Amino acid sequence: MRTPRPLPVWAGRTAVLIGIVLVALNLRTAVAAISPIVADIRADIAIDSVGLGLIGALPPVAFAISGLVGGSLARRVGLERLLVLCILAMALGHVARGLAPSYGGLLAGSVVAFAGIGLANILLPPLVKRYFPDRIGLLTTVYVSMMSISTAVSASLAAPLADAAGWRWSLGVWAALAVAALVPWVAVLASNRGERMSSRNAGTASDADTSTSAAPGTDIPVAPTGRLAGPVWRSRTAWAVSAVFALSSLNAYAAFSWLPQILTDVSGVTPLEAGALLAVYGLVGLPAAILLPPLVVRARSVTPLVFAGIACFIGGYAGLLLAPTAVPLLWVVLAGAGPLLFPVAIVLINLRSRTAAGSVAMSGFVQGVGYTVGALGPLAVGLIHDATGSWTVPLLVLIATAVACIVPAIALGRVAFVEDEVERR
Repeated sequence: MRTPRPLPVWAGRTAVLIGIVLVALNLRTAVAAISPIVADIRADIAIDSVGLGLIGALPPVAFAISGLVGGSLARRVGLERLLVLCILAMALGHVARGLAPSYGGLLAGSVVAFAGIGLANILLPPLVKRYFPDRIGLLTTVYVSMMSISTAVSASLAAPLADAAGWRWSLGVWAALAVAALVPWVAVLASNRGERMSSRNAGTASDADTSTSAAPGTDIPVAPTGRLAGPVWRSRTAWAVSAVFALSSLNAYAAFSWLPQILTDVSGVTPLEAGALLAVYGLVGLPAAILLPPLVVRARSVTPLVFAGIACFIGGYAGLLLAPTAVPLLWVVLAGAGPLLFPVAIVLINLRSRTAAGSVAMSGFVQGVGYTVGALGPLAVGLIHDATGSWTVPLLVLIATAVACIVPAIALGRVAFVEDEVERR
């Protein structure tokens, strides 16, 4: 497929650029804001380890369900309209969590927030392909970087905000950021609607008819819309990318839920220090988010990059097993570098699809499968810890998940496109 000629990133699409940045900043706030203040929440609401593990498992479960339904919803509702609904759900979920009178209320608010985040996860890669087909690597760098910043900021501010104003304020304040993300996307919707009305009045083709040649509201060429010749699960490449995404998801959400507790128990750090180290875990992904997407675009094979992520996971967990009190910061940095697999998989969603339809299908399938597996992480780690009374077996299980990803890493060394594989099968 011919790559569109790169144009200035702001050319006719400034509102979309701002909107993508603001949405990306919202995609981890609800996930990382709870675990550093669990003790504060438990002082008001009774939550046992299983209940906490369930909340930790909610993000990947919600994201997995979003992957299953996101593609069909996007086709029916439209990418931009559905994203606005997602942002509203995020804001409502934050408010509900902050006002929760009981564990049930906290759980319900989390479900709403994570549902909005999950669908937004699915929508961002196709939106990048639609509005920035000439800047896929750059825009993926931008929004994955914002996600890393979101993780670090929400994790590091959770405890100080709870100390200053209470845990309810600490959870609910992120609704303001979600509301801010609404503004550019409402502007984009208004602009697109105005252009469609102008086209009808002028007797020209509708926006849907021209979507294969230019992104709405711009003169930017886009990838052809196309359609798949069959279900995306027939593609080996889709399964390989899903496996890489699943490894990153399972380990990341296990860390978001349990890393502060692991560090407190085995490394002897204080809860405040554990929250700061969780912020470090999230922030370590920022350099990878900046550097890796352009590398993936240019690389002949992504296998070495996937191997690097696997090695980081193993090194971090091995350090916590063998020398937990020596340099806990180093072990957190290594484990936090493992999710470099996330930007690799996100870029591959667009690079291994030829059409917009392929990108939507790949995004839903990869994230659906990946987050389904990822949902097992927090719950499994909590159950294994309760059964064994230590963190040794859970850490060994996490190491085993990293080793299992070697096979799909090798498979991704061969460049293939999902549309071609589906058609051949």
